[in-house]
Amino acid sequence: MSSLCIKNASVIVTCDDQDSVLENSSILIEDGVIRSIGQQTFSADEILDASGCMVYPGLINTHHHLYQTFSRNLPQVQNMELFEWLTTLYEIWKNLDSSIIYHSSVTGMGELLKTGCTTCFDHHYVFPGGSSVSLLEAQFEAARQLGIRMYASRGSMDLSKKDGGLPPDSVVQSVDEILKDSRNAVEKFHNPAPFSMNMVALAPCSPFSAGKELYRQSALLARDLRVRLHTHLCETLDEENYVLEKYGKRPLSYMEELGWTGSDVWYAHGIHFNDEELKILAETKTGVAHCPISNMKLSSGICRIPEMLKLRIPVGLAVDGSASNDGSNLLEELRVAYLLHRLNSSSQAPDGYELLKLATRGSAAVLGRSDIGSLEPGKAGDLFLIRKNRLELVGADLDPKSMLGTVGFKGAVDYTVVNGKIVVRNGKLTGIDEEKAVYEGKRAVNEYLNR
Repeated sequence: MSSLCIKNASVIVTCDDQDSVLENSSILIEDGVIRSIGQQTFSADEILDASGCMVYPGLINTHHHLYQTFSRNLPQVQNMELFEWLTTLYEIWKNLDSSIIYHSSVTGMGELLKTGCTTCFDHHYVFPGGSSVSLLEAQFEAARQLGIRMYASRGSMDLSKKDGGLPPDSVVQSVDEILKDSRNAVEKFHNPAPFSMNMVALAPCSPFSAGKELYRQSALLARDLRVRLHTHLCETLDEENYVLEKYGKRPLSYMEELGWTGSDVWYAHGIHFNDEELKILAETKTGVAHCPISNMKLSSGICRIPEMLKLRIPVGLAVDGSASNDGSNLLEELRVAYLLHRLNSSSQAPDGYELLKLATRGSAAVLGRSDIGSLEPGKAGDLFLIRKNRLELVGADLDPKSMLGTVGFKGAVDYTVVNGKIVVRNGKLTGIDEEKAVYEGKRAVNEYLNR
């Protein structure tokens, strides 16, 4: 059993049921699990002096496309909306391979860790040539080296351009191929145990790239395998019009018909739900991954977060793909979410602390996990530390619960701990050689974009 003591933290924001904020306290983590929190110093194999630090629960990212890290900031797509943007980028994404997946995952998850995120869900649905094992293996290997909790997905598409969808033929598969591959992915990679570092969900891409039978059969398979379901939904009005024209229903009604509501389902974006649909989400406990920066960049709209929270719809925070965000920084997402909803909803908007809880407890609930999301005995030893003694935080720490939303924090955090192990120390990743990763990543992305 290994142990770590976070010693004498100035402030610990726990995000527990009582919204406790502890001062001058320590945290003992044994074998990856928080055993004690108190004002005494605990003996441990490793002591991390947290004097002068604020400690927060690790942030949890509920929707990403890590492979897009190597197609961000491209001039040709910067002023496009979703459908045109996707159609253009698929011509790049069809050239993905396991090397690109590995290096883009290291880059994206490395940035997440350096900005306080300790669990990453990735929605990967582009499998050129139909092989998914090597691509998922590359992602889990990147996660293992970095030390982040990885929640992968076996995404899927079966509607190409010839079927009225958006992607090229080379990245779609038949329903039977997808279901076989999905079962294999879950059996090979998914660990449902508490404190798991490796999990898998089934995740058809979207109603305009995945057909009715793929959605229906994926839901049946997921429930047979006891894994969760994820897809994009109600992201744009173009999507809404597509589903109305093709199936004669609004997107949520279409998903309901196929078995895609319930506490084991969550949608990315969820911008264009109407009042009645919000009630259905609340009644069925169907979750939403909120991606404010991506929604703004692609001009998709503003998610109705204040109403969702009032109705107790499960909501988590997410960065979305790096090509629609251009970064993997959940701390930035947290502050942008705070500012966006203040602008749009004024006094009805969630405050800074509510946004922190959205990115921790809320995200954990969306992923169906009760072992992460807060700092208290029995929960995972996932957290990050920020030193207060820096110019940009003078006078900013009067309310540490709200600070990350109202003031924000720029740059790398001082420490990130996942599963009781220090994975970021003094702002640098400990699991990999960052300089080597930068060199290899640049070489890989240049070769990829010139294929």
